[in-house]
Amino acid sequence: MEVYGLKKTEWMQVLSSWSGWVMDGYVSITYALVAVTISKILFPPIYLALLATVMGFIVSAVARLVGSVVLGNFFGDKIGRKTMLTITVLFFSIFSASIALIPSFSQIGLLAPAILYVALFMVGFFAGAEYGGGTALATESVPPERRGFVGAFVQSGFGVGYFIVSLVFFALDSFYGQAGFQAFGWRVLFATSIIPGILALVLRLFTRESRIFTEMKNEHKVEKIPVRNMVREVPMALAFVIMITAGLLFINGATLSFYPIVMEKFENIPYSTVGLAIALINLISLFGVWIGGMLSNRLGGRRISMAIYSLAFLLTAYPLIYLGLSHTLFAVVAAFSVQAFIEAMIFATLPAFLAEKFSKRYRSTAVGFAYNAGGIAASFSTTIILLFVALHFSLLNIWSFIIVAASLLMITGIVFSSETWSSRYSKKSDDRITQ
Repeated sequence: MEVYGLKKTEWMQVLSSWSGWVMDGYVSITYALVAVTISKILFPPIYLALLATVMGFIVSAVARLVGSVVLGNFFGDKIGRKTMLTITVLFFSIFSASIALIPSFSQIGLLAPAILYVALFMVGFFAGAEYGGGTALATESVPPERRGFVGAFVQSGFGVGYFIVSLVFFALDSFYGQAGFQAFGWRVLFATSIIPGILALVLRLFTRESRIFTEMKNEHKVEKIPVRNMVREVPMALAFVIMITAGLLFINGATLSFYPIVMEKFENIPYSTVGLAIALINLISLFGVWIGGMLSNRLGGRRISMAIYSLAFLLTAYPLIYLGLSHTLFAVVAAFSVQAFIEAMIFATLPAFLAEKFSKRYRSTAVGFAYNAGGIAASFSTTIILLFVALHFSLLNIWSFIIVAASLLMITGIVFSSETWSSRYSKKSDDRITQ
């Protein structure tokens, strides 16, 4: 029996990849949701405590890049996509849940932020391999005409995790009250990250290795040092792809990761309402991912789809930010929802585009490296915005300028990249992913 042209074993591989992104969205947004809270608990009582807290995004981003290369090279492209993903999600969930146990600054002083940074580095190290390994496993398991939708579905896992954790945040805040949540509830929120981790682990234990990697292994075509061939064979393609991911992930950090911080500063929006508002914004963005993935085939290819979605995002950036800073709850949610929807459409075709861009011999490493290298720039997004605001720049102007600049970088990368799949040449594209 097939559902959407995929067999049960193929759906297990897709869901296994998707579950890792649910976990990633849950953990990443947990940190964004409680950044203001933990800046007062784990850091010294200084003016730039919040800035020091959001620098945790930078620590995690650097670790993700390192993890994508190390784990992708030594596990994903040598031992197997499934094996690597089983290992990564196990330690990913353990280290993320451990943040709940960090003593406060008042108890252990500067060791508190130091331990937090170490924990975030370990979380990032294992999370870094998720995108490359998950993308390879999912796309290598399905035919080319299904990769647009499957890639979008896997990518939507981040949004699903974002949506779930927003609701959990709202529930815990309602249960403990604002004072109780800021004192203890945030720890419970981090502790709950073990749950999506366990679910992902179970799925992966019962998932088969991708057909393409299994064939490559049986034919003794596994590379000894995959990362070396990646650097030798596709340096320019890799550079253009990193321009795309850097721009897109910078936008993501300056929007979905920044929305909670912005909304928590609005005095007329109740603290407990922020979680619900963020959940709604993210729910709407999920439809952007799914619709963007389904439309990509009709638009003719991965690259042209991303170009159209990116241009729409660029043209609406300033007016939507202007409306979002109106401090009126309805206007804020409406503006940020539309912006998140368009942004999610860009993400929809990215997994299929990246998987088809690189050889199966180093696909896990290359996709992970390209994505997480772009994430380095993105990790600075909230820090840069807050720094300029602290220097008394207008939030509207600096936020809009940064998003427009990132959009232009992304569009430049798209323009100089070659197409990886076209509905007119699907057979040629199928060969590309199996090479």
